[in-house]
Amino acid sequence: MGVSPAGRGRARGSVPEELSARVPAEQRGSGRDRDSVRLLVSRGTEVSHHAFVELPRLLKAGDLLIVNTSATLAAAVDGRIGHARVVVHFSTRGDDGRWAVELRDPDGRGTTRARAGGPAGTAVSLPGDVRLVLEEPLSPRGRRLWWGRVPDTDVPGLLRRYGRPIRYSYTDRDQPLSVYQTVFALPSDDGAGSAEMPSAARPFTSRLVAELVSRGVQFAPVALHTGVASAESHEPPYPERYEVPAVSARLVNAARAGGGRIIAVGTTAVRAVESATGEDGLVRAAKGWTGLVVTPERGVRAVDGLLTGLHEPEASHLLMLEAVAGAAVVDRAYDEALRGRYLWHEFGDVHLTLPSLPPERASL
Repeated sequence: MGVSPAGRGRARGSVPEELSARVPAEQRGSGRDRDSVRLLVSRGTEVSHHAFVELPRLLKAGDLLIVNTSATLAAAVDGRIGHARVVVHFSTRGDDGRWAVELRDPDGRGTTRARAGGPAGTAVSLPGDVRLVLEEPLSPRGRRLWWGRVPDTDVPGLLRRYGRPIRYSYTDRDQPLSVYQTVFALPSDDGAGSAEMPSAARPFTSRLVAELVSRGVQFAPVALHTGVASAESHEPPYPERYEVPAVSARLVNAARAGGGRIIAVGTTAVRAVESATGEDGLVRAAKGWTGLVVTPERGVRAVDGLLTGLHEPEASHLLMLEAVAGAAVVDRAYDEALRGRYLWHEFGDVHLTLPSLPPERASL
């Protein structure tokens, strides 16, 4: 069944406000846990509806899930420029000790709104008599993110003491940092982490992981420290730090050689593993900075499927989905998600794309 032009317009446009997940799944009723979300499954343009706890029965022994182990930072800190209140979002730690930051205006509701960046030399007073100085834009593409220096300050320590998770306007209230950590999150030795949660992995619980392992599904950990997304202007992603360990590279290559499906948990996992994959399709250990933008024209070399949340269809996210699954699959899935009243954003429901079954197995 195809998607009507009207349906495609809904899928590619804004999401109805009432479909925003305002609180985590475990806070939406008694007896619920993180895995109490819905799961939309696409096999080609065929769509089926499930509970996330059914995931182990939708995968098979030999399949491999690539998971991002980056921990979420308490990346939002209150500050002042003169007498004006601002909120600083710490995005990415540079190799030279500077941080890419975004300045936002508080909106009076506990969240923030966009603010013009810069100019160079702007000084921001932070808690604990700390001073942030903006030095230059992160990229000539825009002036939203700036490189800033915080002299003689342990920024991860500053965030642990004074920071809170970045919160968006569709959520009801502040949440503790633990709500934004996935079951796969590991602390980094240098304090690096993600400004925003690698949210596709949020529905996983220890119980569900144990069941997947018991059924022969494997896990390959990678790390990609995500920066602050562009909520308003939908800019392409900036370079981000990543690492694909040698053992994970071997796991991916072995699973593929054995006929298993390689399924990335989140677009961050796609970006990391594809950055470490050669034109020959082999994954090799790699780390550093990646500026890779996965598009349908570039395609994917290592990934067969993707488990991802339902987000506002901004350009880079949608292009990556199309690279993995194809535009027709994305259109059909988003249309079905809207028709089925799935919940959007980091606390919402999730979408699993799998390769189409061959015709002789389509009835299985």
